[in-house]
Amino acid sequence: MSVLALVNARLLDPASDYDGPGALLIEHGRIVEVIHGPAPPQPAGIEVIDVHGLCLAPGLIDIRIKTGEPGAEPKETLKSASLSAAAGGVTTIVIQPDTDPAVDDPAMVDFIQRRGAALNLVNVFAAGAATRTLDGQRMAEIGLMAEAGALYFTDGDRVITNSRTLQRVMGYAVAFNALIACRPSEPWLSEGTVATSGELATRLGLSGSPAIGERIQLERDLALVEQTGVRFLVDQISTEGALETLARARARGLEVAASVSINHLCFNEIDIGDYRTFYRLDPPLRAESDRLALIEAVRDGLIDVITSAHAPAPAEDKRRPFAEAAPGAVGLETLLAAALSLHHQDGLDLLDILRPLTHGPATLLDLESGVLEADAPADLVLFDPGAPVVVDAATLRSKSRNSPFDGRRLQGRVLLTIVGGRIVHDARQTGG
Repeated sequence: MSVLALVNARLLDPASDYDGPGALLIEHGRIVEVIHGPAPPQPAGIEVIDVHGLCLAPGLIDIRIKTGEPGAEPKETLKSASLSAAAGGVTTIVIQPDTDPAVDDPAMVDFIQRRGAALNLVNVFAAGAATRTLDGQRMAEIGLMAEAGALYFTDGDRVITNSRTLQRVMGYAVAFNALIACRPSEPWLSEGTVATSGELATRLGLSGSPAIGERIQLERDLALVEQTGVRFLVDQISTEGALETLARARARGLEVAASVSINHLCFNEIDIGDYRTFYRLDPPLRAESDRLALIEAVRDGLIDVITSAHAPAPAEDKRRPFAEAAPGAVGLETLLAAALSLHHQDGLDLLDILRPLTHGPATLLDLESGVLEADAPADLVLFDPGAPVVVDAATLRSKSRNSPFDGRRLQGRVLLTIVGGRIVHDARQTGG
């Protein structure tokens, strides 16, 4: 049917700060009416789904997704990533440019987005490379990629160490109002490291990256932001010191946003334990004081975006000595349940958790989604925030199973994912 009514819902809309009973009417892939309070009887010919008081929110938007397609499809394909996203209530994903070949020209941007559209699952966008082949030296065709639909520009995990190159990238991006994202990681302090410097890394014999390196690099990046006036995203902030630098930049009026990975909100360096490589991440897991500071930054709105930092790696790349294991973790399917742990365990309001998962990234990337309002795309997630979930990596839809949440008991089950008015994941009967 072309008209669908979702009634008896607990609507959660971070854009309007509404958390209360309501209903949605959907037609031709868009929301046509938002009802606060009990919904009136619907006329004949409308399909009605009674959700029995469960939470209905904008679909999640995950802006930092790695795949293996093109170039390393055994790790992950756009299809397996899209299936994982749908199962996790994620309705929009943004693919990182570190594919093979890199997404550094309009043709590659077009390939990623056409391939994603053909799958007809979730919305798939591309982030373009800031430099050609991610080499950190030669500026990529930012303007042409922006015209092709790239949502922002980044070299991903690679730091642009050449300040002159980054200055040129930022200055050029201003002409297109393009968003530039950089990882704040001082390369000389982080080169060859696999953990956070401190007593634990020393005791385990692991090379440590000092937390101060993040603040040092961020200070450089923000100086260039101030000089060029570019729109800027601090990609995967992870330390309390960098948060203080970010807050000062915001106070000076710089247009700077920040993202954090769900892993750094849920885990700390102690979780490495006896060299558990599923916790081998980049940036590395930090001290508990850093984790708590990140949670408070989410609560206060200093952090704009929470990402899964989805980075698939096959077993042969993870089941190695800790220092040799590939960094990264899958996270699309566990993103919402993991984020809800901040509500159940840390007392964050549901709207404060959902805001950087929906309205925050939508605003940053100028997307229509991320809101519950008339004429917005019907990209939605229905979930039970109290339903128990035991994460079993073997059942994940990703082609790689490197989840640090494997075996964890969480709360929050995705029951229905709707993209453009189409149901792309339905676990109401199966419980899957």
